[in-house]
Amino acid sequence: MSNKINILIIDDLHPVFFQNINRSDINLKYHPDISADEVENSLQEIEILILRSKLRVDEKLCKNANKLKLVIRAGSGMDNIDIEWLDKKGIRVLNTPEANRVSVAEQAAGMLLALMSNIVKGNSEVKSNIWNREDNRGEELFGKTIGIIGFGNTGSEFAKVISGFGVNIFAYDKYKSGFSNNYVQEVEMDTIFNQSDIVSLHIPLTIETRYLVNEYYISKFKKSIRLINTSRGEIVKTSDIINAIDVGKIKGFACDVLENEKINSLNKNEKTEFLKLCSFKNVIITPHIAGWTKESYKKISEAIAQKINNYSKMTVNDNIEMSNKFNKIAIRKY
Repeated sequence: MSNKINILIIDDLHPVFFQNINRSDINLKYHPDISADEVENSLQEIEILILRSKLRVDEKLCKNANKLKLVIRAGSGMDNIDIEWLDKKGIRVLNTPEANRVSVAEQAAGMLLALMSNIVKGNSEVKSNIWNREDNRGEELFGKTIGIIGFGNTGSEFAKVISGFGVNIFAYDKYKSGFSNNYVQEVEMDTIFNQSDIVSLHIPLTIETRYLVNEYYISKFKKSIRLINTSRGEIVKTSDIINAIDVGKIKGFACDVLENEKINSLNKNEKTEFLKLCSFKNVIITPHIAGWTKESYKKISEAIAQKINNYSKMTVNDNIEMSNKFNKIAIRKY
């Protein structure tokens, strides 16, 4: 009888994955174009499932997955994975936030600079034969106070990227402490609310963080702020963002994510909000590309290959111990 690990991959991976994986230990099924129904019917003999965000991994999908032991998310977001249910079933869950942290941090920094200097607005106007310097007068980043919400992989990398701009960097993380260094000061949220000129979100989407940034949250800021969201769209309430921009409480908004990213199938209310958001000249929207660079594509696949190689070497006892340890961390709410 073969002791090889059966692996199903349902999203595309960089060729480096296939170069780095130890094929002697695995039976690999690579089906990046597979449908959700086909996945459900294919899981009966699968021990490891690898995916991005094609579908939700939950009890319904895994009803036939009697041998499933590990789910690997190619990327950082875990909102399409029912971690609590998988934990109850003894199924380990891993992601690769270390692999796209630089990409996300650089995108957030780029969006911030574009907001501060009206780069997107100015570019669009010049290409429309409008040469208006005064209306595009920007602000220096130097001397501003930046509040970072969430100090994990991307939050800490963002702080590193912007630290050379002469800014004051405050960071708050509900589940992490003791991370102050020579360019970041760990603070409570009240300090973020009272002193920030700019706020950047680097937190997961959970029950606790869904619509965290709403009218009440925004009202707590003493100053008008510029807001950057490269996390998940549902962390902010779009209608409240629009209202805050209208009254000047938010003086600039850059987002790489939306509440509903299927922009060609929005309902009436969603479409109205989306068009309103697009009408603001101080709003920048990109199509969920912050972690979508050529480098991160390769690094994510390298990280997955390494995790599988490590997994295949583990003893049964080690596997159980690591599974329990990981899932206790993963299911905590922000």
